[in-house]
Amino acid sequence: MDTFLPVLIIVLFIVLISVRQINQYQRGVKFRLGRYVKVMEPGWRLIFPIIESMQRVDIRVKAVDVPDQEAITRDNISARINAVIYYKVKDASKAIIEVENFRYAVSQLAQTTMRNVVGEMDLDELLSQREQASKKIRQIVDELTDPWGIQVDNVELKDITLPEEMKRTIGKQAEAERERRAVIIKAEGEVQAAENLSIAAKKLSESSGALHLRTLSTLNDLSSDQSNTVIFAIPLEILRAFDRLGKNDQS
Repeated sequence: MDTFLPVLIIVLFIVLISVRQINQYQRGVKFRLGRYVKVMEPGWRLIFPIIESMQRVDIRVKAVDVPDQEAITRDNISARINAVIYYKVKDASKAIIEVENFRYAVSQLAQTTMRNVVGEMDLDELLSQREQASKKIRQIVDELTDPWGIQVDNVELKDITLPEEMKRTIGKQAEAERERRAVIIKAEGEVQAAENLSIAAKKLSESSGALHLRTLSTLNDLSSDQSNTVIFAIPLEILRAFDRLGKNDQS
């Protein structure tokens, strides 16, 4: 009895120091004598000291900033680009066994891939098709990190910073484009106006007395403003009528 109590205390002490808690958002990678055993689920788990060890792995989605990268586009324009990559650990054992530091490795791989993808695109494509560039980066990084047990959910390009001289050049191009569109719109309006005038003139010439009615309507509009000076033009038909009357009187 005297020896049982000390032994019980020692056993309880060993059990207490062997208990490990794994939270719901974690998985435990268990090793025995240095060899991988299994992935342990959330809860209290026993890890016997000396012969066994465990590493916890957070399986939640992680948002990692990819630092600013100096990249050169396909048309030899330098740009600074940064991004955010969202990923999570899909296989905890691979994340520990296959790569030394998966967080650092994913960040470095994203930087390299981002520079390579930008180098395959022109500047105009990069600015107008940012979502496609992000999708391509995500696909490449996700495929290359599969052996590490990593799943890449999304990649977002945040900022694309251009040199000051390039910003001024783009601004001039945008202004020239706006002026060109304004000239085109004005020319199209003049063409439409000319077509409408041609149609109106044709209709007035085809209808007897329509031109006189239009003239009277115009005079009525002008007479509403007393500041207007109206020069009345007598229609040619009336002058001809007077001319014929004069000839008849002479005969």
